[in-house]
Amino acid sequence: MRNLAHKPERAGSPDNPETFDAAKLANAATAALRAYDPGHDLPALRARFGAQIAELGSNENPLGPSPFALDAMRAALPESFRYPDPRGASLKAALARHLGVAEDRIALGNGSHELLILLAQCFADPAHSVVFSQYGFAVFPIATAVAGAQPIRVPALPREHASAPFGHDLDAIAAAIRADTRLVYLANPNNPTGTWFGDIELERFVARVPENVLVVVDEAYCEYVDVAGLTSALRLAHRHPNLIVTRTFSKAYALAGLRIGYLLAHPSVVAVLERLRESFNVNNVALAGAEAALTDHGHLDRAREFNTGERTWLADALAKRGYACLPSQTNFLLVDLGRDAAELERHLFERGVIVRPMGGYGLAQTLRISVGSRAENQRLLDALP
Repeated sequence: MRNLAHKPERAGSPDNPETFDAAKLANAATAALRAYDPGHDLPALRARFGAQIAELGSNENPLGPSPFALDAMRAALPESFRYPDPRGASLKAALARHLGVAEDRIALGNGSHELLILLAQCFADPAHSVVFSQYGFAVFPIATAVAGAQPIRVPALPREHASAPFGHDLDAIAAAIRADTRLVYLANPNNPTGTWFGDIELERFVARVPENVLVVVDEAYCEYVDVAGLTSALRLAHRHPNLIVTRTFSKAYALAGLRIGYLLAHPSVVAVLERLRESFNVNNVALAGAEAALTDHGHLDRAREFNTGERTWLADALAKRGYACLPSQTNFLLVDLGRDAAELERHLFERGVIVRPMGGYGLAQTLRISVGSRAENQRLLDALP
């Protein structure tokens, strides 16, 4: 018979449901987490400000999706009563052709967010550590905590750094890798800083990492890159089977509402992920829209050209008003005020201009501002004190 003498902590009184607290029942990894902060309640703000709102907080593409993608999504809707293809075979084939990789190197996700979490769930645990930069993407520490792994947060480059202020210090990250390290998360270009490191720097870094440590490079903003010396971590994949690349259709392809991303890795990595991946994690409308978006090269070229020009215009306009921006290869700018940014964020919010405060990243003196349409960007400039 079980010994019932020791009673575990109760989550609340059965006679008073209001005292019930499921947080007391959460496992250790979940108890240590904070929920992902998506920012302001945008549906409510749209209702409040109407057409006067300038949504510059979520790094979305203001040009919207390709017409090819919209047509494909409409065509897929009548089949939404059926389960989607659990393998995403047609989209994988399209990605394989587009990128020149084998289909067995591709995994699909409900946004790259899901894939970053899934990597930690599959490969990390309390006996292993995960390394990431101080100002790396917010999902990196969340993924580490989900797995109950030991986080190693490496100090970022200083604000005064010539080319990558607040960016990844690859030498320090390499030095932080321990015998128990299982994953290293990088973002290139990085969110929320917009900064980047070049191909040569990445190649030198990966060469220093033991083969039993998986190096994950999140390239969510890779389509926006226009600087010399930065292409993709994919060029190293054939020599480094421990190298993993994650990407998304949410940014340059403007399909954020569909939640679809993908991962490129050694087939054995993909095979492990398939053991835990949710069976139907990408819906049929997203599969159709993403596949069609890949075929519209003109639309992607227009998005790139627009972003490069508008990002330059906005950075120059902000500089003329005394607001310093970090260098960026993304579709946003990180503005470093040199003082607490909360007051300016509130000032803009009250005028229907939504930007993203970075206090949650430890960058309380900065605001992240997406590159919007010219009208949205002008509305931002007009609202500045």
